Amino acid sequence: MLHVDLDQFIAAVEVLRRPELAGKALIVGGRGDPTERAVVSTASYEARAFGVGSGMPLRIAARKVPDAVILPVDQAAYLAASEQVMAVLRSQPGATVQVLGWDEAFVGIQAEDPEAYARRLQHDVLKETRLHCSVGIGDTLVRAKVATTFGKPAGVFRLTEGNWLEVMGSRPTIELWGVGTKVSARLAKLGIATVAQLAAAKPDDLVPEFGPKMGPWYAQLGRGDGSRTVDDTPWVARGHSRETTFQQDLTGSGQIEDAVRELAAHVLADVAAEERPVIGLTLKVRYAPFLTKTYARKMPETSDPAEVLARALDLAAKIEPGRPIRLLGLRAEMTMPEDSRQGHTPTRSGW
Repeated sequence: MLHVDLDQFIAAVEVLRRPELAGKALIVGGRGDPTERAVVSTASYEARAFGVGSGMPLRIAARKVPDAVILPVDQAAYLAASEQVMAVLRSQPGATVQVLGWDEAFVGIQAEDPEAYARRLQHDVLKETRLHCSVGIGDTLVRAKVATTFGKPAGVFRLTEGNWLEVMGSRPTIELWGVGTKVSARLAKLGIATVAQLAAAKPDDLVPEFGPKMGPWYAQLGRGDGSRTVDDTPWVARGHSRETTFQQDLTGSGQIEDAVRELAAHVLADVAAEERPVIGLTLKVRYAPFLTKTYARKMPETSDPAEVLARALDLAAKIEPGRPIRLLGLRAEMTMPEDSRQGHTPTRSGW
């Protein structure tokens, strides 16, 4: 199977529209104004060389690269480009495509020479969309996904059971797909700092720290094991979310209630299009300067907008009084149809 990852996707789409930006330090985020509160959505390789990365506050990125070109996010353009790429992937001989997001997908193939297949796929994507991609080849989804990082930019790399530990064994656990800063720190407390150490861990020894489901899963991840099937079942969202970063902190209860009502209106419109009941809500609150908390509650199935709004306002009542707020977000969880495939929303929503 293959993992296809478009190189510096958002920046690359912007360069296609503005060829004069090729080779320049390019940062995309917010409304393109570094004086406003916003974060970097992506940066070109030239900007990344100065330490700019996704999720960094835009004002800090601008300080790191004073000469950078900073552009606003254009989701419609990125979605259109993504759909073009996915159409090319689906046109490949015998391909099964599982979309992971705007800029990446798994591709299931049956090929005697996976490397040659990957090179043809890269050629076709570039020819049809003028976008470069990197391809990871693996005998599991995990290995294919991790392999892509060794192929960037515009390369091909293969990871299998045979070379997994040779390539990954000495690397820190944070380089694994699904292991972030917090999990790697918790593993380190158990004396597990490298992929090889995680691969050698007994699953039962991880249960006290991570639980009966995640403990064995992390041990499996260390070995690069896991699913060997690319699933092209249509993706169905488990929920919809909206969030707003305020240019001026919210301080009054009236301001907060108005903001929650506005978020709820947008979320309810998204949910109504799905025609599935809401079963849970999560309110995301980022207090100034940058402390984020979430407040959640389950609720009986309902399609009544007034009921959902009432429960959202109940959550808002949990906000700590007197603390300035720089961001609010609201997420509604919905019932799932039978035989659906669930996953992360294929956007860059941050939830």
